[in-house]
Amino acid sequence: MLLHQHFVKIAKKHSGKTAFIDCTSGRSISYFKALSSSLALSRYFSEKYEEKAIGIMLPTTAGCALSVIGVLMSGRTPVMINYSTGAANNVRYAQGKCFFKTVITSRPFIEKIDCPFVEGMVFIEDIIKGLSVFEKLRAAALAMLPLPVVLRAVHGGQENDNAAILFTSGSEKDARAVQLTHRNIISNINGFSEAFELSSKDSMLASLPYFHIFGFNPNLWTPLYHGMTIISYANPVDYKKLCEIIRDEKPTIIMGTPSFFWGYLRKSDPGDFRSVRIAVCGADKCPGELRAGFAQKHNITLYEGYGATETSPVISANTPANNKPGSVGRALPNVSIRVENHETGEECPTGTTGRILVKGELVMKGYLGGDEETSGCVRDGWYDTGDMGYLDEDGYLWFDGRLKRFVKIGGEMVSLVKVEEAMGKVLPEGVFCCVVSIPDIIKGQRIVAAVTEKVDEMKMIRHLMGHLPNIAIPKQFTVLPDLPKTGTGKIDFRKAAEMVRQETSS
Repeated sequence: MLLHQHFVKIAKKHSGKTAFIDCTSGRSISYFKALSSSLALSRYFSEKYEEKAIGIMLPTTAGCALSVIGVLMSGRTPVMINYSTGAANNVRYAQGKCFFKTVITSRPFIEKIDCPFVEGMVFIEDIIKGLSVFEKLRAAALAMLPLPVVLRAVHGGQENDNAAILFTSGSEKDARAVQLTHRNIISNINGFSEAFELSSKDSMLASLPYFHIFGFNPNLWTPLYHGMTIISYANPVDYKKLCEIIRDEKPTIIMGTPSFFWGYLRKSDPGDFRSVRIAVCGADKCPGELRAGFAQKHNITLYEGYGATETSPVISANTPANNKPGSVGRALPNVSIRVENHETGEECPTGTTGRILVKGELVMKGYLGGDEETSGCVRDGWYDTGDMGYLDEDGYLWFDGRLKRFVKIGGEMVSLVKVEEAMGKVLPEGVFCCVVSIPDIIKGQRIVAAVTEKVDEMKMIRHLMGHLPNIAIPKQFTVLPDLPKTGTGKIDFRKAAEMVRQETSS
């Protein structure tokens, strides 16, 4: 059963239950209303567009979710477009890369993000306004019919059909169009759900953007798959408002990147997170100080996980039953992990750092229009994440950073992530760092630490001498008050390195 077909089944089962509490618009939508609305949208898309894909550029709202479902029901693939930076350019890039024209967006939304109109844009508010009373009643009548009848009215298809096309973050190179199938996403939902014992009794805070896989699957399809209530809010950095939403709407599950959780920690009051039973931190390394802060202020354990767009996304995670802080947890029940020597390709023994490879039905179909790139990172079903780490004796995965975030100095491989972790232990509260490497005429590469405020450099160096080899200690520091980030809160390392090079050369 495909994602949109399973949604029909769940919506029929939980028809009177609230599917969405949309805190942006102030509306609540039942599963019956969500089903009838998505059926109406599906018919509209089928009648209006012949394209095989339709772009979606909407914030994290019920309207975005229903658009995704409607597009799938119509037999088309939703292409999720990053609006966090350069929205207009991203629309054009996606249109060219994925061979479509139509992009569903919103007039107030593109005005808010200062995005000019791009040919092909259609506005969701105009679509909804244009639906006649008869069309809405017809969709509602269809939604009330028996499940087999409703299923026959929506697109069928195969499990290996694309369920979505999402783009990689582009924090290190140009964004790639990742094709994720129904089989990929459902496999990941099943593994993640088993690990965390998810059910319809849970409710999910959805603040992550749906154009990012961390939002698209864990924040959208996972709760819909189980019949949870999704509590959505469109602005992930409005931390004060989100803490109020968590306090008032009482979600049981929250997810986010470290930068988002730092925001929650600063803006929340004790008791705001009383309803939360699972808090998962991912997309970037979770600092120990952040885990300690949530434990102290809210008596909540942050469970760190690990994943990638190409793996739908979750590969491994710490859970209430199996938690080793500092690691990124054990592989999901239906996922295999292999660690290889990055030069020889031989499997690494326990405790030895190498390249992280992943196998399972969660691995993408491939990059659209990138057969050579796909074959370069997927071999015999194993996806090469491009990350470095090791498995310990208990099967926990320890993440050491992207291979691109290792630098060879004096013949030794230095993990910039490890340097950041060591610095994080003594940085003043509210000060953050990003460690990059820049070209050096003598050494080939030089490590530079970018910090958001000026620090006592000699004190920092003395501390690092007790935790890192001498070649890994940055001897140069520069101040970047605002570390560049992607729309999901991840540090944009490529841009950070460029900014550091400009600062150090001026």
